[in-house]
Amino acid sequence: MNVVIIGGDAAGMSAAMQVVRAQPDWNVMVLEKGAVYSYAQCGLPYYIGGVVPERDDLIAREISFFREKGIDARIYHKVQDVDAKNQVVKGTVTDSGKPFEVSYDKLLVASGASPILPPFEGKDLTGIHVLKTIPDAEKIVEDMKEDVLNVTVVGGGYIGLEVAENLVEKGKKVRIIDLADRLGTVYDPEISEIIQKEAEDKGIEVVLGESVEAFEGESRVQVVRTDKGEYRADMVIVAIGVKPNSSFVKNTGIHLHETGAILVNPYMETSVKNIYAAGDCATQYHRIKEKDDYIPLGTHANKQGRIAGVNIAGGSKTFKGMVGTSVMKFFHLAVGKTGLGEQEAKDLGVDYKVIGYDSAPHAHYYPGGDNMFIRMIKNKKTDRLLGVQAIGGHGIDKRIDVAATALYHQMTTEDMENLDISYAPPFNSPWDPLQQGARRL
Repeated sequence: MNVVIIGGDAAGMSAAMQVVRAQPDWNVMVLEKGAVYSYAQCGLPYYIGGVVPERDDLIAREISFFREKGIDARIYHKVQDVDAKNQVVKGTVTDSGKPFEVSYDKLLVASGASPILPPFEGKDLTGIHVLKTIPDAEKIVEDMKEDVLNVTVVGGGYIGLEVAENLVEKGKKVRIIDLADRLGTVYDPEISEIIQKEAEDKGIEVVLGESVEAFEGESRVQVVRTDKGEYRADMVIVAIGVKPNSSFVKNTGIHLHETGAILVNPYMETSVKNIYAAGDCATQYHRIKEKDDYIPLGTHANKQGRIAGVNIAGGSKTFKGMVGTSVMKFFHLAVGKTGLGEQEAKDLGVDYKVIGYDSAPHAHYYPGGDNMFIRMIKNKKTDRLLGVQAIGGHGIDKRIDVAATALYHQMTTEDMENLDISYAPPFNSPWDPLQQGARRL
């Protein structure tokens, strides 16, 4: 049995390991377009900031590990076409320019996603970067010379904010430009306001409601031009989102999501026989929205890859879906979200009730600990919890994870009020902040 996997990161290698463990006599080949296997994309901003000192610290497992397990792990193999009828994968070995073709009995597409870089005028100038891979991060670090003082980050989402923080920590003067009218649009406006205040308090210039039109300079970028002004920049990092790497399956008949992600069922099967998909190139079923969604995160990629590998090897395992959980650090703040925000509830036509309130991570008389601000939303008719967002110092991750568990199990606010949550003055109040909100709702 020949198993071919496109992509050598989280989803692809999670799947490959499941297959070789369950079916050691099968041939498992992985086609990776780069040269690095199984690395931590989420750690890249911290490598730029020097928090992670060495690029090798981001590599979970070297390619030699997988080859020792019997996996034919190849590098610089860029897939360009899939012939689903004849079950053949075609592409180019990029370091030699030679074409290749490999046959498969079962195929997993785990090709990930690529950063979006619109066709801005001057986008090929030196000093303009995106961030998705270790080579991307290495180029940024190498380019961040002493005379690079002013750095513009285009995009105020997760990656943009994390990059901006780490650039400030490196002593750079940072500006964020975003087309939206606020930072962190995945969060409710009240959360975004706190994020923006933190950014400005740390010296970041925040430019909102402006569309980047061009980059200007002789050979290196010197100016970022928007529809409303011009801004000096010695370096630019574009972080406006990602798009799934799925263009090479366009002739297969595989069904795609509106985002371009590959639609999969709970077994990670696509609409074409013997082809599976997992990770940032695939959809995830959203348990609250009750439909397929596209929220590319490492947590989903690892789960989906493992499930795909089990099923490819002859097992029967399903992806139970996600609830849209994330957490990020922004200077001294932790920011978390799970489930629906208010706008998402409106878009779904849900009859909801939402509250925002201040609380504390532990007993009020115990020293230390910043206050937290929480937004909680429920279905007004069923009392079912729909989402929680929180921002503050320590203790945010705990509340988001408890809320994510409650959402997964479709708990009501009354159920949450009755949860047996740990309490001691250094860690909590007798009524956890989430339970305080549940009582109010």
